[in-house]
Amino acid sequence: MGKVDDIALFVRVVNAGGLAAAGRQLGLSPASMTARVNALEARYNIRLLQRTTRSISVTEAGKRFYDACVRVLDELDHAESLLKGGDSHLSGRLRITAPSDFGRQFVAPAILQFVRLHPGITPYLELSDNISNLVENSFDLGIRLGNLPDSTLIVSSLADNRRVLVASPSYLNKYGAPRHPNALLDHHCLVLERHGEPLKNWKFLEGNNKQVVSVPVSLSSNDGAVLRQWALDGFGIAMKSFWDVKNDLREGRLQSILEEFVLGFQPGDESKIGLQLVYPNRKYVPIQVEKFIEFFKLTLLRE
Repeated sequence: MGKVDDIALFVRVVNAGGLAAAGRQLGLSPASMTARVNALEARYNIRLLQRTTRSISVTEAGKRFYDACVRVLDELDHAESLLKGGDSHLSGRLRITAPSDFGRQFVAPAILQFVRLHPGITPYLELSDNISNLVENSFDLGIRLGNLPDSTLIVSSLADNRRVLVASPSYLNKYGAPRHPNALLDHHCLVLERHGEPLKNWKFLEGNNKQVVSVPVSLSSNDGAVLRQWALDGFGIAMKSFWDVKNDLREGRLQSILEEFVLGFQPGDESKIGLQLVYPNRKYVPIQVEKFIEFFKLTLLRE
């Protein structure tokens, strides 16, 4: 067997969670699977899998090798797609990471539409308001809110965006709308938490002067979608990305407050923040990633 066959077999073993399960998928006996993996480890003189009679686990070296193998197989899929006629036969994996609220509302539905058009695509979507390292976690594409620092990532703008403070009509009827950022100290604030730290230092601009208000934390979560739901339910004021709440604002479920003051809660936030696609700086972008980027941009324009 060639190296590519061994690479594909190793990826299959890791994805299946065991030699026997992968062997059943490939129509190979457990003894054949064991011999193939042993030969692969012997070739590179390194342990890739820790094996017991009941389970396997991937070593650190195995994890690095697995990630590299997946990229090699993606390159082969890309080459085959080009020979078969481009995007008419898209296949392969598509690993995307996105902020929780935006991902649920816009990315997840777009992925379903894309897969209906291209059934050969195998997508994975991670939703998190923490910032994932695309390369270390083998993501093909990330969607980010905020003005990104310089990096080796390729950045493509999706849409204009900004931070907004929002509350439900029921909350504002009960407690009144704050007229100045300092008035937030007397309100219930719904705060995003990142890496165990509440992002409670909200930034504002009054004239040419920047101001930071350390707001009281009534409820907090590491999930932006949860904060939006709490705001909809009338539990307080949340700082959100405009795109997360644009439909709620349009339909009157939430109201914007202190619009002339809001900057954000991240160090790089200004009056406008980016809604951006980011992806690793590779020699080429896999064709399924290119086509999804095109598709998603068109989908978002319709919103």
